[in-house]
Amino acid sequence: MLKANCLKNGCFLAVTLSYDDGISQDRRLVEIMNRYGIRGTFHLNSMHVTNDDAGHIHCEEVSKLYANHEVAVHCVTHPVLSALPNEGIIEEVLEDRRTLEKCCGYPVRGMSYPYGNYDERVIALSKACGIVYSRAVQTTGSFALPSNFMRWEGTCHHNGDLLALADKFLQTKDEYKKQPRLFYVWGHSYEFDGNNNWDLIEAFCEKVGKKDYIWYATNIEIYDYVQAMRRLCFSVDCSMVYNPSAISVWVEDNGKAVEVKPGETYREQNKQ
Repeated sequence: MLKANCLKNGCFLAVTLSYDDGISQDRRLVEIMNRYGIRGTFHLNSMHVTNDDAGHIHCEEVSKLYANHEVAVHCVTHPVLSALPNEGIIEEVLEDRRTLEKCCGYPVRGMSYPYGNYDERVIALSKACGIVYSRAVQTTGSFALPSNFMRWEGTCHHNGDLLALADKFLQTKDEYKKQPRLFYVWGHSYEFDGNNNWDLIEAFCEKVGKKDYIWYATNIEIYDYVQAMRRLCFSVDCSMVYNPSAISVWVEDNGKAVEVKPGETYREQNKQ
């Protein structure tokens, strides 16, 4: 029986980071992440990107600094979105997208809610503006894939038992081979200065980085892959699977991870 329980490259575990506000401390964080092969998403406020505000990352630096990562929406002015009229929400999201796309050179589809504030109206309007996922500030302490990407709750903030959770994540890699698991960390890079704990994120990246059984991804890559995985079309007896998506998806065939390419129909090998 074929199973849709593998992540990219046949991995069962994935790690992604998510940091807000586009602060100058992102430079140090990105350097640490890149050194250990960790990837993530940086959510920027375009009012700082375009106004040369001291202490923030500016447009001309965005594409180079975040080259191995993802740039995503955090709204123009970092507002409380639920307090705005519909027109205000639309402007905050669309104009942030417009500016960031000029800076990074690709369609921006992800977001994190400023202050973690949102409601059903904010979700609906954000989706209408082309947003496909948005991160909240609540955390789960778990490694489950999100069931609702517009209410994406991470595993932990980096100040929330980060290293203990990392140990648990790594120790259970064999146990979780029947289900994909995601370690999602969020925060603000300036907090490392304020708490004098850059050693924490360095220790985390060293602990979980550079492992061939972990997929290191941006938030949008996680979203795209999970959507493709959920679109797989199986035969009734689960001996065949068709991949209608534009990206490869890996499935488990009798304990072995196999790639199903875009448009391919894969048949179970050595079916009894």
